[in-house]
Amino acid sequence: MADRQDDEKESRRILERVARETAPGGTAFIARAAKGARDHVNAADADRSDPIEYWGTRIGRTLGLVIAIGLLAWLVYVATRGG
Repeated sequence: MADRQDDEKESRRILERVARETAPGGTAFIARAAKGARDHVNAADADRSDPIEYWGTRIGRTLGLVIAIGLLAWLVYVATRGG
C-alpha cells in the first residue's frame, strides 16, 4: 500500500512539473522559445567542423529573419495607411 501512495505522489509531482513547464503563460515557455529562436539563427544544429556550412547557415538564417521583419513592417505600413 505504501508503494502505491509513493507512486501516486511521484506521478502527481511529475504531472505538476510538466504542467508548469509547458504552460504558455509561464516564463519557462518564453525562455525556451527565445533559446530555440536564438539557437536556430545561430545555427546551433549545423556541423561546426565544416565552416562553409556553418557560416552559410548562419548568414542565410539571419538574412531570412531580416527579410521577414522587413516584410512584416511593410505589411503593417500598408495596412495602417489604408491601401
